[in-house]
Amino acid sequence: MSQDAWTLFRTMGEFAIGFDRLGKVRHPIVTVYGSARTPIKNRYYGLAEALGRSLAQAGFAVATGGGPGIMEAANKGAYEAGGTSIGINIHLPIEEQPNRYQTLSLDHEYFHSRKVMLANYSVGFVAFPGGFGTLDELAGILTLIQTQRLHPFPIFLVGSEHWQGLDGWFRDTLAEVGAISPDDLDLYKVIDDIGSIPDEIKRYHDASADKAGFKIPTQEDRQKALGKE
Repeated sequence: MSQDAWTLFRTMGEFAIGFDRLGKVRHPIVTVYGSARTPIKNRYYGLAEALGRSLAQAGFAVATGGGPGIMEAANKGAYEAGGTSIGINIHLPIEEQPNRYQTLSLDHEYFHSRKVMLANYSVGFVAFPGGFGTLDELAGILTLIQTQRLHPFPIFLVGSEHWQGLDGWFRDTLAEVGAISPDDLDLYKVIDDIGSIPDEIKRYHDASADKAGFKIPTQEDRQKALGKE
C-alpha cells in the first residue's frame, strides 16, 4: 500500500475518532486560538486563563490546539474551574507538546483534520495574539462563515494593539478594493475586555436558538440531566 493510501486512512481515522468523541461533549464548545510561544508571565496568558475559567463557569466547554502558551492558559482556566477542557493536539517537532490541563485529548497528525475538529462543534471563537498558525485558523473560520459553510457564530479578537494592523488592512485595503464586502467586517469583534465574552456568546445563541437548532443549557438544565444519569 502506498504512503498516500496510508495517509488517507490515517486522516479518516482522525475524523472518525474526533467526530465520535466531540459529538458526545455535553456542553457547547468555545474554541480559543493563540500563540504557543506566549510565556506564563505575559498578560495575554493571564487573560486566556481567566477566559477559560469564566467560560467553564458559564457552562461552556473550552477547546484549544492543546499546546503550550495561550492554549495551555485557556485549558488551565477551564480545567481548574472543573469544566470540560479539550485539547486537539498535533504532533510537531517543536512547540506543540500537549499541555496537562485536558479532560479530553485528541491526537492528530494532520493540520487539516485538527482544524475541522476545532471548528465543527464550536459555537464561538476567540483568537488571542498569535503567529502564522493563529492567522491560518482565523482566516479559515472567517472564510467558512463568509461563504455560509458555517453558522455565523461570534468571533472575538482579543488585544486591539495586536489586531489593529490586520483590522485596518481588512478595512482600508480589502474592503476598499472590493476583495471583501463591508458586511464581512461585522463577522468579528476586536476587544480588550474579555469579561463580556461568555454572556455575549450565550445571548447570541439564546436569541437565535430556533435558527441554530439548539439552546445553551442553563445550570438547572445541567442538574436535571445529571439527575437522569
